[in-house]
Amino acid sequence: MVDRRYHSVRLDKGRCKGCTVCLKRCPTDAIRVRGGRAHIIDERCIDCGECIRVCSYHAKYAQTDPLASINGFKYKIALPAPSLYGQFKKLISPSQVLEGLLKMGFDDVFEVAQGADIVTRAIRERMRSMDKERLPVISSACPAITRLIQVRFPELIPHIIDIRQPMELAAMVAKREFCQKHGAAPEEVGCFFITPCAAKVTAIRNPIGHENSSVDGAISMLEIYGLLASQMKSYTRGVSLSKATAYGVGWANNGGESQAVSPENSMAVDGIENVIRVLEEIENNKLQDLVFFEGSACTGGCVGGPLTFENSYVARGAIRVLMKGCDLTHPDDKVNASYLNKYSIRTDKPIHSNSALRLDEDVVEAMRKMEQMDEIVKSLPGYDCGSCGSPTCRTFAEDIVRGYCDRMDCIHILKDQLKIMAQRMVELAKTTRR
Repeated sequence: MVDRRYHSVRLDKGRCKGCTVCLKRCPTDAIRVRGGRAHIIDERCIDCGECIRVCSYHAKYAQTDPLASINGFKYKIALPAPSLYGQFKKLISPSQVLEGLLKMGFDDVFEVAQGADIVTRAIRERMRSMDKERLPVISSACPAITRLIQVRFPELIPHIIDIRQPMELAAMVAKREFCQKHGAAPEEVGCFFITPCAAKVTAIRNPIGHENSSVDGAISMLEIYGLLASQMKSYTRGVSLSKATAYGVGWANNGGESQAVSPENSMAVDGIENVIRVLEEIENNKLQDLVFFEGSACTGGCVGGPLTFENSYVARGAIRVLMKGCDLTHPDDKVNASYLNKYSIRTDKPIHSNSALRLDEDVVEAMRKMEQMDEIVKSLPGYDCGSCGSPTCRTFAEDIVRGYCDRMDCIHILKDQLKIMAQRMVELAKTTRR
């Protein structure tokens, strides 16, 4: 079900101390502190989960589907993200995780890594017919990065590849193949993504590039980790449930997608602040030789998601080791070409810019407010301290123009004003008759 207002990232106001740490780290300036508590501006939030990661008081959290939600369907299919494999040290095979999911109550499993294999071939086919003006091609795998571009880099939207995310392809294939094999009706089958991050949850409820998601829910890795680990202890050796290639499994790590899609003239960057710097260079036409750009909001890639259990560096190493024992055939040779025609692999809706940063719908009025903003910025101290409840002096000026606060909310201006008032009171006291 599509919900255009849905955000997975939530705020527990009871735990918030108004410390401003999240305020300073939000990449889209979506957080304000007013009345001693943080507030998230829905229109600006991209659900990257950075505020979840940095909040010491656990006041930010991701709203996901509980494991019990799978019981709403007659048949349940688990869609494990490849980063799930990295959560378990000394994993013998991806099949060990897949078997554990079946023991947990799922009727079938379909690897999102296998969906990544399909997407890899689809992207490579698409890029062969792409105009040079659309280079560099920007990956659409991380929905937080796509939403970041919508908010801060709208001119780069045409560069985003028009191929659906691996979890979407995995859900499409899993549901159709299960129905054909078991004679089930599509509405009886629920596909549940085992997610490492909040952005994927939002992408299911509020899709980018298509009207409805093929995924029926998202369950946090943190929620199922303990139960899954206990089910994996008794592994049936020799039984292979995994069909994904090493390239598909490698999508869990930053750089895995670009290695599979375009190993030459590509760039893989992790950490949203680093991604922002590179997107700025792409926007300014400083990376003219770049063909493919893979950006991950989380450090290390999906293995560094805020809903993962294992240390991201340990998980990244585990994925690299696991890849050595997987099928080394490239998806170009492994994925049947029929998949590209049988399923709706391309996105079917244009991606639009996010107008959250517009000061006004009327261009003339927006220009007037921009000039007003610039004048206010000049009068501010420029410390970007966040004490006013806005991330920077510029966003504070914007908030004043929008009517959310006034100049006296700046403690430095207030302090100077109090000094002036105190001095006037002293002068008044001296001249007052006794």
